[in-house]
Amino acid sequence: MKTGLIRANSYVGLRLPSDAIQVVRIVPNTSISIGKYGSFHANDIVGRPYYLTFEISNKTDSATKSGVRVVPAAEQYANLREEDASSPSEINSTNEGEAKDGVEYEVVGEDGEVVLRTNRAIIDDSSSQTMTMAEIESLKAEGTGSGKELIQKILDSHIALDQKTAFALAKYTLRKTKKYLRQFTVLPVDVPLLAHWMLTDKEATKIMELREETLALMDSLSNIHCTPLNSTSGGGGSITKSGRWLMIDETGGLLVASAAEKMGLLDQPDHHLTPTMGFDDQKTNGHVDENLSNDEGTKISTSRPSRTHKTSSLAHSNTITVIHANSQPNLALLRYFDFDQANPPPTHPLSQHLKTLSWLQLLAPEDDLAYTEPDSFPDEVIHSWKSGRRGNYYRKRRRWERIKAIVDETRAGGFDGLIIATAMDLTTVLQHTLPLLSGAAQVVIYSPTVEPLVEIADYYSSARRTAFVTDMTDSGALPTADFPLDPTLLLAATIHTVKCRPWQVLPGRTHPFMTGRGGSEGYIFAATRVLPAEGKIEARGNFKRRRVEEGTAAGPSEASEPSLDRMGGAAEQEDSTITS
Repeated sequence: MKTGLIRANSYVGLRLPSDAIQVVRIVPNTSISIGKYGSFHANDIVGRPYYLTFEISNKTDSATKSGVRVVPAAEQYANLREEDASSPSEINSTNEGEAKDGVEYEVVGEDGEVVLRTNRAIIDDSSSQTMTMAEIESLKAEGTGSGKELIQKILDSHIALDQKTAFALAKYTLRKTKKYLRQFTVLPVDVPLLAHWMLTDKEATKIMELREETLALMDSLSNIHCTPLNSTSGGGGSITKSGRWLMIDETGGLLVASAAEKMGLLDQPDHHLTPTMGFDDQKTNGHVDENLSNDEGTKISTSRPSRTHKTSSLAHSNTITVIHANSQPNLALLRYFDFDQANPPPTHPLSQHLKTLSWLQLLAPEDDLAYTEPDSFPDEVIHSWKSGRRGNYYRKRRRWERIKAIVDETRAGGFDGLIIATAMDLTTVLQHTLPLLSGAAQVVIYSPTVEPLVEIADYYSSARRTAFVTDMTDSGALPTADFPLDPTLLLAATIHTVKCRPWQVLPGRTHPFMTGRGGSEGYIFAATRVLPAEGKIEARGNFKRRRVEEGTAAGPSEASEPSLDRMGGAAEQEDSTITS
């Protein structure tokens, strides 16, 4: 999670007074518009900490048309302190439900304190507000403040304001504040914020309607975590591979971003970040000089770092391998975390720890042209070429080496977990991915509807597993009509669902919010990969038969039976009576 300063060319989340989230990119020397709340210069917030609340105010006496001001915490919560200081008026009447002025109260305390006032007799319509929309728009155009003066004028022009209860007045004031107050709070872009923004303001189908709480449960069930990097041993040069997860992500990269955040791969280290621009003394008329320098005299660059063509080595631990169905994976949401799959920055951790390959490369790599080794030439011939041809040759060789290393490593298996969010047929997906997992690996599958997961849970149920072991079906003959999948590969198959619903908590008015979004609930299938024993499983133990003394007549029912020593031969059980 980002906790430093706001950097240039990075994405941030703006929380508006209406509680809506707007994700924007901070491009230097540009103006950022936030709709009806106005606009501000990007340079005004670069270099400042996150979680500050800014107020937009027009300036007519300077060349800059608009500016921002940091709103202190004391000013933000001044209204709350005033409400806490004021207490409800007391009534001295024999009737608990009626005050001296004849106003009826719904709840009155034992000591006569007014707890809640009723508004059943109040008729609030548009005629109560004497100010028209034309006048409000005119005041908005003429105003130079942050909107507080406009809100106060709207309240003063309401003729029935004194008839409202305390709760109704606070609700009306809050509604106007959310509509006209020109403030915003800068938040860092993380996975929960991005998921909420995609669900509420963007197309939820692009992320398969994956909710924030469902995404958190998937990370917990998959046991995804950061694994310490294991370096190459000095003697044999072998590398211990651990912390490797296999993923099928059709949510635009949201699932990969959530896993990378848990593995410590989502954000660049601080020593690799481009220095931020100066804010106070290095800013002139809302523009930033390209030749800036800090206090130590080091030149600061405001542009993006140039691309380097050198391909970094791939990591073998703490990695994410994504299988996709197209020529290129759809990981567009990773750009909000300063990572571009088409042009990955060499300093980003995902450049070495994120590996992608297609289904064709996994199942039939010899049919993929990218897996075929390009022609090789001697060094003398290569040095005789022009620089452009020589660069293309080395670029093709590096691309082939990377693809071959990823494909060979993936086909070798040994992954610690499998996370799936796809609209493909889960039966065929699991046929080719389960053999790539190691023992005790966690399998987590997300689906917007429950029907595909119920089908998969039935394939790995105890009844189907018992029938498979009893019939001794050859695993090489799978799939069959009764056993589309090998039921002995997964244990403890369960289906989960979770939904976090916000509630309104007020005295006498506690209930869930009725304005929550609909859509699919979202369901999760979870199971554990096991390695079944090869061959037929038989019971083992000490079987002993008691000898019958000579001359003893024993009928068929009196014959002694073998007993199973369940305690390692320490005890025996007689199932027949022996007569002497």
